[in-house]
Formats: sequence, C-alpha cells, structure tokens
Amino acid sequence: MDRRQRKTREAIFNAFTQLLAEKDYSQITVGQIIERADIGRATFYAHFETKDYLLKAFCEELFCHIFDTEQDGVCNHKHIFECDGSDSAFLHLFQHLQKNDHNILALLSSRNNELFLGYFRSGLAVLIQRHLSLFAPRRSENIPDAFWQSHIASVFVATLRWWIEYGMQESPEQITEYFFTVV
Repeated sequence: MDRRQRKTREAIFNAFTQLLAEKDYSQITVGQIIERADIGRATFYAHFETKDYLLKAFCEELFCHIFDTEQDGVCNHKHIFECDGSDSAFLHLFQHLQKNDHNILALLSSRNNELFLGYFRSGLAVLIQRHLSLFAPRRSENIPDAFWQSHIASVFVATLRWWIEYGMQESPEQITEYFFTVV
C-alpha cells in the first residue's frame, strides 16, 4: 500500500472511530464516514465494500499489530495502534483495550456488538492457537482441541466483559492474571 492509500485508510479509520465515540455502530452510515474522513464515496468503496468490511479490517489491524510485535520483537509498530510494549500477547491486548484505542470499548459495549465480537473472536482464536502451550497444564487429555480453544476464547471474552462492566478498575496486568487463573 502506498503512502497516499495508507493516509486515506487512516482517515477512514479515524472518522469511523470518532463516530463510534458519538453513536452506536448500527447508527453509523457510510455517508457519515466519508463526510467525516473528507473523501469521496468511490474512494471509500475502493478500500472497503461496506461498513461491515471496514469493521472487519479494523479488527484485523488490531490482531495484525499484536502478531507483528510478537513475531519479530520490534516494539514500536504503527498500524492503527501505536505502542511501545512487547509484553505477552494477552496483556498487550488488555493494554490496548484499557487505553480504549480507536474506541474499541464503544464496539464492545454497543447494543449491536455481535458482528464485532464475531471478528474479535476469530482474531482471538488465532491468538489462542498460537499460545496453546500456555494453557496446556490446565487441560485434561480427553478434551478436544476445538472445545478447549472455544473455552479459552469464551473465558477471555467473559473476563473482558466483566472488566468493562465493573469500570476497568484492575490494571491490565491484574486482569490478565485473572484470565490465566480461571482458564
């Protein structure tokens, strides 16, 4: 992607996240996004087929960022997120959620968050797959892989929802510890 395309994509993401801070995902239109990003309709559709594809790309950016940091150990990646941490992937994810990067919390707490949670869970499944060894001591031999991975993802989402519901008073380090304790 050339610099102009990256800037346009960033403008679209920024417009999208600003709108998420103001209204529910289901109330946001492509027209509002393009107006806020100051781009043409054709430009938006050159990057994303629909608003749902925009949301999917947003979620993929989140996990791409975490995986890139994890794979090569470089700490200052710039996708849609910028950070300087190279902690465990789960802690890293909780840190971004605590900072509410790009209004992720608005998506998680939205009344119509099932689409976001679907994308979130698929990214989470990849993350869990890559870190199954962390959970191996807790796993019984007779539990199938697919069930175990689904269970871990469910515990993560439940931990995250609880953390948000109770005002995120625990640090990302503490909530990560809770997550690993209850898996």
